[in-house]
Amino acid sequence: MSFTLYGAAGSGSVPVEAAMTLIGLNYKVIEAVTWEGEAERDKVALANPMRQIPALILPGGETLTESAAILIWLADAYPEARVGPRLDDPRRAQFLRWMTFIPAAIYSMFWVRDEPSRLGGDDAAVQEQIKQRTAERIAACWRIMDSQITPGHFLLGDELSVLDLYVTTASRWTPRRARFQVEAPRMAEVVRRVDALPALQDFWAARFPFGPDDAV
Repeated sequence: MSFTLYGAAGSGSVPVEAAMTLIGLNYKVIEAVTWEGEAERDKVALANPMRQIPALILPGGETLTESAAILIWLADAYPEARVGPRLDDPRRAQFLRWMTFIPAAIYSMFWVRDEPSRLGGDDAAVQEQIKQRTAERIAACWRIMDSQITPGHFLLGDELSVLDLYVTTASRWTPRRARFQVEAPRMAEVVRRVDALPALQDFWAARFPFGPDDAV
């Protein structure tokens, strides 16, 4: 079986790719850097009319979109990989809570940040204000999540889940890891562990190389 994923390095497809790598699935990536213009967004149009990544084509031809939905589906579809709590697991409620919190409260801000003219028009000062305010909103959401979650070795306890992959990726976006460390110190300890997972070292190097601003 083979999967096809529309994605891009450093994007919301990265946690999906990381999950499929850990599970051991056969997949290929169609690179579509959608924030770089209409031509890149058009690459995704047949798979996702929103022209957004990630979009995952299952072996049977069905399409899944939305990073959280894909990650939850992967965890449920491959329970033997143990990358997410099952329905009867007491951690399941908090798993679902935070898997939906990230796209609803944090990821959604980047639709505005990528092109602030979408809401702010052509006024450069307004666009800059939008960037500053969305960065503050993202930081505040990380702070709230950190205050509500009780990590173990990983975010939900001692076992890695796709939530860890999601947070590890998203925490490297604006306002970046230095601010994430300040706002979410307990989660920062976890993402350091995920950064260092031996099974993902080659993957991180290829799909989201670490820069000087990524250390926490």
